[in-house]
Amino acid sequence: MLNYVTTNPGKVREATDYLGDDVAQLDFDYVEIQSAELGPIAARGAREAYRHADAPVLVDDAGLFVDALDGFPGPYSSYVEETVGIERVQALVDDAATHRAAFRCVLAYCDGDGFDASPDPIDRDDRIEAAATGPDGDGSDDGLPVKLFEGIVRGRIVEPRGDGGFGYDPIFEHNGRTLAEMNTEEKNAVSHRGRALAKFAEWYQERTR
Repeated sequence: MLNYVTTNPGKVREATDYLGDDVAQLDFDYVEIQSAELGPIAARGAREAYRHADAPVLVDDAGLFVDALDGFPGPYSSYVEETVGIERVQALVDDAATHRAAFRCVLAYCDGDGFDASPDPIDRDDRIEAAATGPDGDGSDDGLPVKLFEGIVRGRIVEPRGDGGFGYDPIFEHNGRTLAEMNTEEKNAVSHRGRALAKFAEWYQERTR
């Protein structure tokens, strides 16, 4: 059984579309370290969650990266949404030279075992990135390997449109429509989390054969 660490059952439902029914929700409040990148946050959470569950775990971290704001709010997206609001983020970009942005999601997997090396350079880069996040922020490293998978959907920041979705969906336009103008199936088909899950599912099926 694979434990998806989240308080959002919708994420688990999305994961089952890629992984089947061998996914369970694990409500565990791990420590979210401060970092300008998603990978170290997710990797640290996966190590902590694995120690808690003593079973394979999957942790995700995601954010909106706006080009005109040098990637802000990025890993701080939830906090900024709650404290500043999406309309103010949109207003910051309104007069900028570019409105380009991207939703990014990083999935971190840990099962207590090592991972076989691969000749695939993308896979190797992921392993190097995960290894670089080994220290838990206090100078220690328990040696737990973590495998990272990233999904990205690119678009642009626009004035709010649409009544669906949540978070930044009304101000993020992809292929002419905001995510808030898409139904659940349409959004999941292009979502950053879905793209990361597709990569993970392909690798995980090989690992568990």
